[in-house]
Amino acid sequence: MTRRVHCHYTGREADGLDFVPWPGELGRRVFAGIGKEAWAAWLAHQTMLINENRLSPMNPQHRAFLEEQMEKFLFGGGAEKPAGYVPDSTPDA
Repeated sequence: MTRRVHCHYTGREADGLDFVPWPGELGRRVFAGIGKEAWAAWLAHQTMLINENRLSPMNPQHRAFLEEQMEKFLFGGGAEKPAGYVPDSTPDA
């Protein structure tokens, strides 16, 4: 049976993650209060941040930046967009 959580990001009941996705307290908060759909949205945003800002997950300063952005993205406060970011305006097919 799938674990259910009240997702802080979407504000509704959702399938919970299968494991703690990040070390420490933030990882435990994500596991307890973020659904799979919201986590997938964060991973897409994180990928954009890494690519556009040329971040290295091996760099401690870059990891700290990503952790800060993850908290803002999932729990409020608005995560940063890369400089020059323009959302895709292609209409859904």
